[in-house]
Amino acid sequence: GAAHGRHCHQHRGQGSGSGSGSGSARPQPQPPEPSLLRFLVCPLSKRPLRYEEATNELINEELGIAYPIIDGIPNMVPEAARMTDKKPPGSGSEQP
Repeated sequence: GAAHGRHCHQHRGQGSGSGSGSGSARPQPQPPEPSLLRFLVCPLSKRPLRYEEATNELINEELGIAYPIIDGIPNMVPEAARMTDKKPPGSGSEQP
């Protein structure tokens, strides 16, 4: 059996649309995956967190802290959390 017909034609197809779209003026903060948010709980209180789109943070209303989200990845270490300005309920600040 003679090995005839060994034709090596390699056509590298350049895929059109490489998707390096640098047309946007300023990068939008990337929200976390919705499926990821369902499983995220605060490491301190083990309660679900609320995603705040305006600040791109995960808010723990109960403790009054907010975890930053960097590149769509929530930074869930307590050191990274910042205190939100909200006063905890029942602090007795509003007297009649």
